[in-house]
Amino acid sequence: EVQLQASGGGLVQAGGSLRLSCVLSGFTVDDYAIGWFRQAPGKEREGVSVIKSRDGSIYLADAVKGRFRIFSDKAKNTVYLEMNSLKPEDTAIYYCAAGFTSLEPQFFGVWGQGTQVTVSS
Repeated sequence: EVQLQASGGGLVQAGGSLRLSCVLSGFTVDDYAIGWFRQAPGKEREGVSVIKSRDGSIYLADAVKGRFRIFSDKAKNTVYLEMNSLKPEDTAIYYCAAGFTSLEPQFFGVWGQGTQVTVSS
């Protein structure tokens, strides 16, 4: 069974850091692009970052460039989202998903459960 398990969210002050983890089961990080998405209350789900481990392609949303980093650990079959210089506007539920290289949620068909990230001012 193809599954993704996201974790690592929490409450952090503005300027702080968090690292989210997405553990894959039933497939490997090389099989699909893995993306991180977020959804804030009252807003649509948006793409944050995507990695295609097979060729190393990485995509980052403009809002997080210079602050977030996505990377994969093939040995652990896990994709990470390292978030630095967090801002209150980064507050959202963060999801990881498997699909095709894009920051658009409609190109991702398998989703993990979300992990809440709250950034206090």
